[in-house]
Amino acid sequence: MQIKSICCLGAGYVGGPTMAMIAAKCPKIQVTVCDMNQQRIDAWNSENLPVYEPGLDEVVASARGRNLHFTTETRDAIASADLIFVSVGTPTKSFGIGAGRAADLRYIEAAARLIAEVAHGHKVIVEKSTIPVKTAYAIKTILAANSTNGATFQVLSNPEFLAEGTAIDDLNNPDRILIGGETTPEGFAAVEALASIYAEWIPRDKIITTNLWSSELSKLVANAFLAQRISSINSISALCETTGADVDEVARAIGTDSRVGPKFLKASVGFGGSCFQKDILNLVYLCESFGLPEAAEYWRQVISLNDWQKSRFVAKIVRTLFNTVVDKRIAILGFAFKKDTNDTRESAAIYICRDLLLENARLAIYDPRVTGQAIRHDLLAVGVDPAIIDTHVEICPDPYTAADGTHALATLTEWDEFKTLDFPRILGLMLKPAFVFDGRSILPHAELKKLGFAPFAIGKG
Repeated sequence: MQIKSICCLGAGYVGGPTMAMIAAKCPKIQVTVCDMNQQRIDAWNSENLPVYEPGLDEVVASARGRNLHFTTETRDAIASADLIFVSVGTPTKSFGIGAGRAADLRYIEAAARLIAEVAHGHKVIVEKSTIPVKTAYAIKTILAANSTNGATFQVLSNPEFLAEGTAIDDLNNPDRILIGGETTPEGFAAVEALASIYAEWIPRDKIITTNLWSSELSKLVANAFLAQRISSINSISALCETTGADVDEVARAIGTDSRVGPKFLKASVGFGGSCFQKDILNLVYLCESFGLPEAAEYWRQVISLNDWQKSRFVAKIVRTLFNTVVDKRIAILGFAFKKDTNDTRESAAIYICRDLLLENARLAIYDPRVTGQAIRHDLLAVGVDPAIIDTHVEICPDPYTAADGTHALATLTEWDEFKTLDFPRILGLMLKPAFVFDGRSILPHAELKKLGFAPFAIGKG
């Protein structure tokens, strides 16, 4: 089976960069990325891409107009494609059975029904969205029941393991490519067809093949394990603060153990992003659905501790500022959930800002990539009164404007530029005592103390 044409349904953080890389590495394959959002497609066809990732602009520019296309003409793209990636949103349900835990699969189902309606000939359908185990069965059922053009289908699972901020490096040199398919001759052929695409630039020994269900579950489990490590070290950070230990030293000591390893042991205000919380909640729901309440409760605690870390950070700010932040100006440096991305989904900054605003603080927010419109949208989404945003939130053009006249400064995203700020200038702008709350442990604390700041870092005694 030779793939000459690819269609991707969904032009978001996964679909856009992944298809751009495939097009760049496989110039003989026509790659079309589809989305119903005209504004998003227009952005992909412009010089201001809707997704910020270091190196993404160059990858898109190398293939766009040659064999990489962005369009809202979804039906035509499906009809002409040999292989169709489904990379649509799978948010957590906000209503009904499983609300707050289960994945909302309405967009997956809509994509499957559209494919069934339009497709003819043989199509390979690839799940790229993060979905619960057994979703492939639902897709296959919908395709079989609704295809009217005599089309045949093979459904594969190919979860993404991209880290925002390093997505291009992850696509260029991934730890692994995981492909799950049916254990039939037709399934093996479809798996090989997809594997041969990745093999254009990825060594074969990094391309892992499994059955469908193992592949679907592996994505949820991988994110759950990574988030678990963050919550684990954050729980230890609280103990370090009360005992005089240093969480960075503890992390370094245990990270040298080859059975543990050093990654994801950085204490902070908590994890965010589009995957970790959503996938753990989905795993909780799956465990509950299959009658495993103890397993469900275990994974639920990973989320609970992450929420506690954020509220603990806010409580520390309030206590330190003499038990009140009413009308006190606090500089917030960073709103994205991590550096090198403009993504704010589930960012710790959203909830910390919300809780500070509930204490009637005044916030001066600066982020080099997140717009004021996005910040306002996120605060509204977590229940902050629009009038409070208008009167108590200032979006600042630089860190110095944010720091001017503040009682405290808090770093909530680990942007590199925050490490090399003009700290004497910052000190001169702030009210005294000049409190600094380093939620990402990126600032030079010894230097800050010498200058006259009163710094706090998570996990430092």
